[in-house]
Amino acid sequence: MRGKAAKQRQLRKDPKYGSQLVTRFISQIMHDGKRQKAEKIFYAAMEKGAKNVKVDPMDFLNQAVDNVRPSLEVKSRRVGGANYQVPVPVSGERQEALVVRWIVGITRKNSGDSFDKLLERQLMDAFNNAGEAVKKKEEVERMAEANKAFAHFRW
Repeated sequence: MRGKAAKQRQLRKDPKYGSQLVTRFISQIMHDGKRQKAEKIFYAAMEKGAKNVKVDPMDFLNQAVDNVRPSLEVKSRRVGGANYQVPVPVSGERQEALVVRWIVGITRKNSGDSFDKLLERQLMDAFNNAGEAVKKKEEVERMAEANKAFAHFRW
């Protein structure tokens, strides 16, 4: 490892729900520093989705995120001139980062409706254990499972 590891900065909790997860979503959605616009979009999507399934908005978000969290992923390791895809467990911080990135990225990729409606649809799909984000999680875990023969290269 070169130099010192970067210090982990503490994320501020969002003012409405007091959750760092919500702050992560808002920061990922935010474009050109327009935080208020991102907050409006995310709160609208989260509250409408929670209203549709008749649960608390934070419970709705936590369930949606838990359904998309990957437990294993593959990392490339170079051993003896060959690259191997080695399955490794995913840390909690990285799980959250991947979930947020996948959900917002898939929402951005889709078009046709307003962003908050598309985001609401993505969160609803994740809550119901369906949709593209859950497929992405399953694909990542399937790849790790297929390469478990190289697990002994993990260090």
